[in-house]
Amino acid sequence: MKRKKPPIKTPQAAPSQARSAAPDSPGRRSFLWRLWLALGLATAAELGWIGESFFRPRPRVRAAAQRWIVAGSVDLFPPGSVTPFPRGKLYLARLPDGGFLALSRSCTHLGCSLPWDEKRQEFVCPCHGSAFDIRGEVRQPPAPRALDLFPVSIENNVVRIDTGRTQRRGTFDESQVARPF
Repeated sequence: MKRKKPPIKTPQAAPSQARSAAPDSPGRRSFLWRLWLALGLATAAELGWIGESFFRPRPRVRAAAQRWIVAGSVDLFPPGSVTPFPRGKLYLARLPDGGFLALSRSCTHLGCSLPWDEKRQEFVCPCHGSAFDIRGEVRQPPAPRALDLFPVSIENNVVRIDTGRTQRRGTFDESQVARPF
């Protein structure tokens, strides 16, 4: 004779438990759902703000007062010296003959920032090894052309540099030098 299995009894919820799970009271699931919704909305708002900041155009024109740098008196710069101006991202070079050139700090190969090597008397690119002399001429490739210039004016024995206009050049020319006399 075969034995019959007893039927499985499912526990019945107590009347007090059935009342606490009523649909009008917030449960754990609805709390977590609201929490995730709030976090998602905050993330979407932050991503929207970042995207809007990325696509907003930057101001291109500087005020006239900010674009001119007063370097100082001609006597402050000995012949054959190179003086950095971090604010203008340039070097002011006083050539051995007394003329002035304001040279860009950016390498014309890939735009790396150039340091001045006092011992070697040249600008040496730390990225790819290009080298430039005190006039900004290429001494060692891969740079394709001379360093860019900023216009220099000398009035009343004071050197001023216009950082608002960059002059792209291929090679050095004597007409690019500002002379104090």
